[in-house]
Amino acid sequence: MASFKDSLPPDLFDQTTLVSLASTVAILATAYLLSLQALDRNTPRSHRFLFIWHAFDALIHFILEGSFLYHCFFSWIPLSSVSNPYALAPTAYNYLGYTNRAYGPQAGGDNPFAQLWMVYAKADKRWAGADLAVISLELLTVFVAGPLACYICYGIAKKDPRTNILMIVIATMELYGGFITFCPEWLTANHNLDASNFMYKWVYLVFFNMLWVFIPLYAIWVSVKDINDAFAVRARVAAASKKK
Repeated sequence: MASFKDSLPPDLFDQTTLVSLASTVAILATAYLLSLQALDRNTPRSHRFLFIWHAFDALIHFILEGSFLYHCFFSWIPLSSVSNPYALAPTAYNYLGYTNRAYGPQAGGDNPFAQLWMVYAKADKRWAGADLAVISLELLTVFVAGPLACYICYGIAKKDPRTNILMIVIATMELYGGFITFCPEWLTANHNLDASNFMYKWVYLVFFNMLWVFIPLYAIWVSVKDINDAFAVRARVAAASKKK
């Protein structure tokens, strides 16, 4: 039986991989520091956690996924310059009106964000190229979900009860986006995924993606509970008014 060490990719501890993982930790630390500045001590733990989550979510969308979109629209190489174009991650036919270009982080050269996405693309090669389903989802994620997450952080800091509605909206978006991202792979026997080792399968594919399943579900639960409590209070007030 292969040992755990044998199941890890040989380039696990190269500089690009370590910097990529460290960038995620740095974004989380930034979200936590923002919570210390924006929230008072009386903020419930659930709302503090959701503030940190949505701040982290927004930063991930703007910085990391925003960089992915940049490379999908502005980084390209001519197919004629590649000895074996079939070795590249796919770029949709006639993408942006061109049939002779390969787009995406794979064309980003030494750009740090391109290199970061090439690390993740070891587990899911769609993120190295220009996959239409992924790009379509990321456009909504960066330009809609990102600003909404920022507004939710503002609402939590201001104790605005309407924030619960927005948290349900963005959580639903995240769950739907996750399904649309991976359903095509399930229907094609995970054609673009590499789950051959522990790191790719359980860290890149499972852990990082399941964060955007379980935490949105938790956000929905907290929001629905708060909304139900508000209706219960209104019902008690209405009942008390009728007795007068």
